[in-house]
Amino acid sequence: MKNSIALFLLFIGIHVYAQNGYWQQQADYTLYVDMDHTNHQFAGTENISYTNNSPDTLRKIFYHLYFNAFQPGSMMDERSLAITDPDKRVGDRISKLKPNEIGYINVKELKLNGMPCTYSVSETVLEVALPTPIAPGETVNLDMIFEGQVPVQIRRSGRNNKEGIDYTMTQWYPKLAEYDKDGWHANPYVGREFYGVWGNFDVTIAIDEKYVVAGTGIKKLTQKRDNKKVWNFKAANVHDFAWAADPDYQHDSLEIPGLTKLHFYYQTDTLAAQWKEIQPEVKKLFEIMSAEFGRYPYPQFSVIQGGDGGMEYPMCTMILGHGKKPGKIGLIAHEAFHNWYYGVLATNEFRYPWMDEGFTSYAEEIVLDSLFATFASNPFERNYSTYRFYAQQPWEEPLSTPADFYERNAAYGINSYVKGAITLHQLSYVIGQDNLMQGMRTYFDTWKFKHPTPSDFLRVMEVQSDLELDWYFEYWVNSTKHIDYGIDTLIAKGKSTEIVLERIGQMPMPLDVRVELKDGTVYNYNIPLTIMRGNKPAEYENTEVKADWPWTYPTYTLVVDAKMNKIASVQIDPSGRMADIRLKNNVFPRPEEEEQEN
Repeated sequence: MKNSIALFLLFIGIHVYAQNGYWQQQADYTLYVDMDHTNHQFAGTENISYTNNSPDTLRKIFYHLYFNAFQPGSMMDERSLAITDPDKRVGDRISKLKPNEIGYINVKELKLNGMPCTYSVSETVLEVALPTPIAPGETVNLDMIFEGQVPVQIRRSGRNNKEGIDYTMTQWYPKLAEYDKDGWHANPYVGREFYGVWGNFDVTIAIDEKYVVAGTGIKKLTQKRDNKKVWNFKAANVHDFAWAADPDYQHDSLEIPGLTKLHFYYQTDTLAAQWKEIQPEVKKLFEIMSAEFGRYPYPQFSVIQGGDGGMEYPMCTMILGHGKKPGKIGLIAHEAFHNWYYGVLATNEFRYPWMDEGFTSYAEEIVLDSLFATFASNPFERNYSTYRFYAQQPWEEPLSTPADFYERNAAYGINSYVKGAITLHQLSYVIGQDNLMQGMRTYFDTWKFKHPTPSDFLRVMEVQSDLELDWYFEYWVNSTKHIDYGIDTLIAKGKSTEIVLERIGQMPMPLDVRVELKDGTVYNYNIPLTIMRGNKPAEYENTEVKADWPWTYPTYTLVVDAKMNKIASVQIDPSGRMADIRLKNNVFPRPEEEEQEN
């Protein structure tokens, strides 16, 4: 009966997707891997039950073989050697790897429903010619025998990292590439982002009995044999699987009643006490994040010492264990919150890294501000300062640039993390903070366990705010046009004053303008853009909504019912949420004018 209900619900879910024109593939993995810790090699088998929910007939498929990137002469190696500002963690290290230090995944055999497949390997991509097509709606079995070698830890994956963790096993198995409405996404691995097929994982790991193992999903020890422990992990509704192993791991757990269970795996070195201290803080992080941005949907989350900094995976993160306590809490917050933006809202990170890193960075600042009761007037001040510097550089690129195609790592980092976070904070300026936060929760509930795109996010925010917002994304995401507004002049008009505002930059924005009189009276004005087709709810007392500003007009005259000699100051955007690249002309009197008067 339960199975019948589950099948019915699955059918209904697929039917709803079809009604909306949305569909996604399904890949259920059964993996077995036997680790040889002496030689750092492994042998494995993989079965994928693959359902083609697309309207297309598939005649070929692709797998990612990520470990093959860690070889001299690989695309990742060449990219790191050639780029202007290489990641210091990579540098020229791949080029110097010896045969027993490289990584690889070798496919020994692959069958579709028992029929041998023809395949070829192009470095990190396996291209498979199918013996028979996979029709729309058809479910097939893909059976593979493979072997691999764990590389010396260089970037994310690998063995013997700088803190002594034996194995960080991420991007370690032959991973089926995603096929969506835009076709196959078999991107070579050159060091950046990932995109996976939704499904369920049943993973069995046989490894020397001295090791403690941690990873994605629910874990149990099934048996012991030949000096090895056999661990089994099960994870439902995820798009990747990661694990780590070390003989010195200590394991703590902490229940968050009614929400999830936290696990901590770390070495018992001089920082063991710090790992204990942070656990209640991590619990609070999950509680605040779930309340503000959407309920964490999985039964567990593991914070695992490993990797080369911090990196997110479904139901877990790999982080370096050393460092000061506040920094570690911030790192865990960022990587854990990726389980919302990447884990549950699985955008194509290669195409839209700002929806992954930027949304996570935004949530991180909001939650940490609440956790530490900072209550900063603008928690993103440093982001805006960094962006203003970036906007002056000749190497600035559009936010829409795919992750691997940036000419500089710095441009990727600033765009994806900094400008990505500003995307949301500035959007709150356009539609109102309450609308943004409610929209974020609606976005999570609407698109969880799917692959949302920028247009999907845009539609949620348009419905929430009842405003037209396509202009915002076209300018801010798809161009490098900048925002620059200024107060041109004040003109005395008897008992009133005309404040002439000017649009200097190419990107239009609605304006909040605050006028303060010398007697302390404050007037707030909101000037919407005509192309918004409306205005945000009032965010300040004494707010008057003025006539729209058509974006082609270079100036706008704001009439204030106060004599000019009664005005103490005028300010554009008192909240500081608009990413105006020049701030001095946003205030009257100008800072230099104030200095001259003094």
